[in-house]
Amino acid sequence: MNDLFDEVEVTDNQIRKLPFALPKVEEFSVQWDEALQGFVIHILNGKLFYAPQFFSKKISDRSVEYFLENDTYDAAKVDWSTIEPESFKKIQFRNILWKQDSINLYGKRIPLPRLTSWYGDEGKAYKYSGILSQPNPWNKGLLYIKEQIEKVAGTQFNSVLLNWYRSGEDYLNWHTDDEPELGKNPTIASVNFGETRDFQVRHKDDHQLKFTVPLQHGSLLIMSGEMQHFWEHAVPKRKKVLKSRFNLTFRVIQSV
Repeated sequence: MNDLFDEVEVTDNQIRKLPFALPKVEEFSVQWDEALQGFVIHILNGKLFYAPQFFSKKISDRSVEYFLENDTYDAAKVDWSTIEPESFKKIQFRNILWKQDSINLYGKRIPLPRLTSWYGDEGKAYKYSGILSQPNPWNKGLLYIKEQIEKVAGTQFNSVLLNWYRSGEDYLNWHTDDEPELGKNPTIASVNFGETRDFQVRHKDDHQLKFTVPLQHGSLLIMSGEMQHFWEHAVPKRKKVLKSRFNLTFRVIQSV
């Protein structure tokens, strides 16, 4: 995978116009950062960095291929959303160890509406929604993506949660990334490959204070500051989306 990656480069001036609307309140501001080739967005009680074309199309296309390489299906032709859980367990993915976790809800085990995988440094386990994930060891592809993001984030990440949304029927409910092992004010970097999905953000105390970020192929979104204390986010269903989207959220797991 590494030999297909090139340096991050954005030359299209059109991306300097923020491609989504922010609430028109005093605490919100946007500035284009020429050096980082992205938007620095200050919001009430938080900060975002948004680079809509962080990775080139070549890298992004190759990343999707990399995530899906397996011994059973032609990734370009199969409808992943139609594969039953038992059949899915038999697939040997070459690069990413995908799984479908379940949560307890009203006394029943309910499968998550997406597939996940957890990678990181040894000992950096992560628990969310009652699910404890032990890290798979890093591979070259994930390390390359991590290293490119770290150049912009100014943070050395030690773990990543991968989410595979097989179609627009897969989704993520409203939540905050505020688990104790992430620390007080975590920096979380989210990179996206595949189909564009809406990333919705709303203030915990005022749900009318909200905005939607289109996370497209090759985009990067970094959340930092106090954002996880005051804001929650979601990836809603989108029936018109028929193909896969991959989201990788890089994090720093701390000792608690």
